[in-house]
Amino acid sequence: MDTATRDRLVKEYVAGPQQLREALKGMSREQLVAKPVAGKMSTLEVVCHLVDFDPVYVERMKRAIAMDKPTLLGADENDFAKALCYHDRDAEEELKLLELTRSSMARILMKLPMEAWDRVGIHNERGTMSVEKMVETMINHIPHHVKFIEDKRKALKL
Repeated sequence: MDTATRDRLVKEYVAGPQQLREALKGMSREQLVAKPVAGKMSTLEVVCHLVDFDPVYVERMKRAIAMDKPTLLGADENDFAKALCYHDRDAEEELKLLELTRSSMARILMKLPMEAWDRVGIHNERGTMSVEKMVETMINHIPHHVKFIEDKRKALKL
């Protein structure tokens, strides 16, 4: 990896929370907790999912950076959703947490020697994952879920 690629990846990684913030713009609490698409999570549940899994990936990246091929544990998003009080959480607080988490990790990523991006952990379900691959996964995570929020906004006629 070269510095231009690293800089682009970190910039995209840090930009994710703003994309989520834009997707939520103008939504009331009632709209955030509504489930206008049958069988799908509410917008607030989507936000909480994103916020809960960001630190999971940060922990994986840190372990891969600091340790020699550590085991990275999987997590079931449905277990998180059932147990972590998603509809009792505050969207703005969650967004701030996401922004802080990514800002902190971005600072680490920018200071790493380039070879550290190739360091790997061994995921118990997905196999070998490099730091670079984990960052790319997190870059794509928010846009993937923003599409579902857009569907909810359309169903709510927003």
